Amino acid sequence: MAVWQRMDESRVLIPKHGKMLVDGIVYASPKLMAGGVDEAAMKQVMNVATLPGIVGKSIAMPDIHWGYGFPIGGVAAFDARDGVVSPGGVGFDINCGVRLMATELTAADIKARMEQLADTLFQAIPTGVGSTQRDLRLDRSMMRAVCSDGAAWAVKQGFGSRSDLHVLEDQGAIKGADFDAVSDKAFERGRNQLGTLGSGNHFVEVEVVDEIYDFEAAEVFGLFLGQIVVTVHTGSRGFGHQICTDYLPVMDKASRQAGIALVDRQLACAPLNSNEGRQYMAAMACAANYAFANRQIIGFKVQESFEQALRKAPDTIGMRVVYDVAHNIAKIENHVVDGKKRKLCVHRKGATRALPPGHEDVPIRYKSVGQPVLVPGDMGSPSFVLKGQLGAARDTFASACHGAGRLLSRAAAMKSAKGRRIADELAKKGIIVRATGRTTLAEEIPQAYKDASEVVEVVHTAGIAAKVARMSPLVVVKG
Repeated sequence: MAVWQRMDESRVLIPKHGKMLVDGIVYASPKLMAGGVDEAAMKQVMNVATLPGIVGKSIAMPDIHWGYGFPIGGVAAFDARDGVVSPGGVGFDINCGVRLMATELTAADIKARMEQLADTLFQAIPTGVGSTQRDLRLDRSMMRAVCSDGAAWAVKQGFGSRSDLHVLEDQGAIKGADFDAVSDKAFERGRNQLGTLGSGNHFVEVEVVDEIYDFEAAEVFGLFLGQIVVTVHTGSRGFGHQICTDYLPVMDKASRQAGIALVDRQLACAPLNSNEGRQYMAAMACAANYAFANRQIIGFKVQESFEQALRKAPDTIGMRVVYDVAHNIAKIENHVVDGKKRKLCVHRKGATRALPPGHEDVPIRYKSVGQPVLVPGDMGSPSFVLKGQLGAARDTFASACHGAGRLLSRAAAMKSAKGRRIADELAKKGIIVRATGRTTLAEEIPQAYKDASEVVEVVHTAGIAAKVARMSPLVVVKG
C-alpha cells in the first residue's frame, strides 16, 4: 500500500522509501483521492521513482489511473546523459494528442444543420478499429517524409495552411526522427491509416464555448462566449502502437544488459546514451510526427465538412487552429532544477506540456499569456482550455493534466451501460453522436471518467495551468 501524506489541497506526497530514488508527488484534491485514485496507480508512481537517472520527483496529474508501466497522468524527467528512456512512460499510442480549432460561428449558426454536420463529419473521417484511408496510401518514400516533416508534410499535400504550423507544439514535428529505426510491420500498419480517427476515447467534437474564466487570455486565444469550436483527439494509430510493441522486448533486453534491476518489467528501459535508447527515441519521433500529420489532415477534413454541411464559404466560417498538443511523448528539453539549467528527457504519459508566459517555445501570439493547454472531456462532459503557468515550469517540468482520466475500466463501463441506449441519453442532452459501433459508446460513457471540472480545478489551484474557457459538446464523432 502506498504511504502518502497530504501537502496541501492540491498535492499529496509519497516520501522516498525502499528502492525509490526520489519522492513521489500526486496532484489530487481530497475528493479525487477518495474516489478517483486507485492504489495500483499510486504504486506505479513509486515504481517510476526507482528508475536510474530520475530527476526531481516522480509526478502524477489529477487524471491519474493505472497504465502500462507508468501511470496514465504520469510525468517523469531523466538526466539526458545518465538517465533512461522507457516506452512505458510514453505509451502505445505515441503522441495521442489534441487539436483545438476555432470558428467565427455561434451555436445559432449551426443549430438548424447539426444533423447534417454530424453526418458529413462521420462520412469524411474514417473511424473505428483498424479504420483506413482509401485515398491516401503511403509508399516508403512518402512515409519517410511524413516521419521527418510531420504536419508540414500534410500542408505540402494541400491539407491546410503553413500558418497552421506556427501554433502546433514544436511546429508539428519533433527532431530526431529516423525512419530506418521503424520496422516493416509498423510501416505496413501505418501506411493507410493517415487521416483516420481510430476508436476508443478518440473523437472529433463540435463544441460551444459556454463559460469564460479569463477574458484576457480568451481574447488572445481567439475564444468568445457562444463560439463554435472543434476538438480533434487522436494519435499515431497502428503505426505508433507497433513501434511501442516492437521496442518493448528490445528495452527488456537492454535493461538487463545495463544491469538495471526493474521493480516491474513493464518499466523496461534503456540508457539514453545507448544504441537501444537512441533507436527508440528515433522511432518514437517518427510516430509523433505521423500523429501531428494525422491531426493536420483530419483538421482539414473538418473544415471541408463545415463548408459542405453548413453551405457556407470558408471566410464566413473562419476556421483556424488554436493549438495542437501531444499527450504521450518523451522529449529532450531544458529545465531549471535546483537553480541549474539541465538537459532532461521528460516523459509525459497522459500529460500535456504547459509552458508559462514568455517561454521561448510559446508561439509569438500567445507569449503574453502562456501556452494553451487543451484538456478534453469525452462525449457528455465538457472540455477545457487552460494556460500554462510559472508553477508548471517550477514544479512539474512544464506539464499539466491531459483529460478527466478513467474511473471505470472498459469492461466495467460496458457492464454499467448494459441495457442503456447511450446515444438516446446524449440526444436528450442536446448532443448528437455518430459512432461506428455501440461498443465504443458503452465503453466511453461519461460515468467511466472522473469529473473533468474537478481535475481542472486541481491544476488551476496548484498554479500549474489556469482556467481560460469551458466548452460543451454538441456533435460527437467516435469510432
